[in-house]
Amino acid sequence: MVLKFQAMPPACPCGITWDSSLRLKARDFPPFPEWDTNMRGLMFFYLFQGAALALSATIMPGPFQAYLLSQALRQGWRRTLPAALAPLATDGPIITLVLFVLTQVPPTLLEILRTAGGLFLLYLSGSLALTLKKGDTAPHPGESAARRTFFQAVTMNFLNPNPYLWWSIIGGPIVLTGWKKSPAYGIVFLGGFYGVFILSLGVLIILFASAGRLDERVSKVLRIVAALALAGFGVYQVVSGLSSLLLV
Repeated sequence: MVLKFQAMPPACPCGITWDSSLRLKARDFPPFPEWDTNMRGLMFFYLFQGAALALSATIMPGPFQAYLLSQALRQGWRRTLPAALAPLATDGPIITLVLFVLTQVPPTLLEILRTAGGLFLLYLSGSLALTLKKGDTAPHPGESAARRTFFQAVTMNFLNPNPYLWWSIIGGPIVLTGWKKSPAYGIVFLGGFYGVFILSLGVLIILFASAGRLDERVSKVLRIVAALALAGFGVYQVVSGLSSLLLV
């Protein structure tokens, strides 16, 4: 007596079935999940939104940009480029403060920061004006100049009310909205924003430093404009901050 055994198709834990000839049935493949397509679209949207806002924040005149450009003229782009990374050191605590603390403290805190930042900008403007008078473009050569510029940029960004206002009004709500849907959206937005923001700042630093090296007269004029811009932002922040504090 001969026993005949019929080969049974192997079972697949993923739910795919086999026909009698052991060929996969195309109709048995699970469909591509629809939510994955939507997620990719939203990821791209948050990435593009962060990149576009970063570009607008870069070209918008402000004390931080004026400081970076003044240092690029004074010390060259190699010693100034590390200062473009200052937002990475300051914005983490700023975002945390904005999202979890500033909503529960009196608005006078921003005015105090505004006044202190204005005084610091006036100090930086005076420092740049002294280099014009002495004709010294790099008074602190070497690596110490890059470190000094970086820490000055960090200090100025902490005392600058613009990041607090920007993250409380524009950036913060976008991050929170995306994070509620999926943490990946908030992370992608931050990655797009800081990637483009720091890259754009680096390009501005190199272009400004190169323009200043073309001609000594051009360099001097640009440094005068940078010093006046720092002084203008400083005076505006001090007057605005003190006026608001006195009216409280």
